Amino acid sequence: MKPPFIEEPDKLRALAPVTTAPIRHHVFVCTGKSCSARDTAEVLAAFESELRERGLLFGREAKGKNPRGSIVLTECASVGFCSIGPAVMVYPDGVWYAQVRASDVQQIVEEHLMNGRVVSRLALLKLPATGSAETSPTNSEWEA
Repeated sequence: MKPPFIEEPDKLRALAPVTTAPIRHHVFVCTGKSCSARDTAEVLAAFESELRERGLLFGREAKGKNPRGSIVLTECASVGFCSIGPAVMVYPDGVWYAQVRASDVQQIVEEHLMNGRVVSRLALLKLPATGSAETSPTNSEWEA
C-alpha cells in the first residue's frame, strides 16, 4: 500500500527533523567499488568519529549524534571520479576532494567545515553556485 501524500509542511517537518536543524554542510563520502578498494571505509569512519567528537554530526541522540548538529554525513555509491578516490564532496560549497585518507579527515573538518578554508592539496574541483567549474591550482592536471 502506498503511503498517503502529506500536504502540511509541519507534519513533514515532524517526520524529517533535518529540515529544522542548523545544517551548514553536507559531506558525501564515496563508498563505491573503486573507492572501496582504496580504504574509503576508514575515511567514512574517520569523518563520523571526528564529527561526533566535535558535536557537529547531525542525527539521533540515541545513535550518538547531535539532533542540532550542523553537518550531515552521507555514504554514497559514486561521485564520478572513483579511479582517484577515495572521493569526498562537500556541499553547498561544491568542493570535490580526491585521494582522501583517514589521516586527512581532521584537516578537512578543521579547515574546511569549521573555518571555511578549502584544503587545496586535496581539492580536485569546485563547482560554485554559478555553475562554472574551477580546478584546484595545485591539482590542475586532474580531470573530473
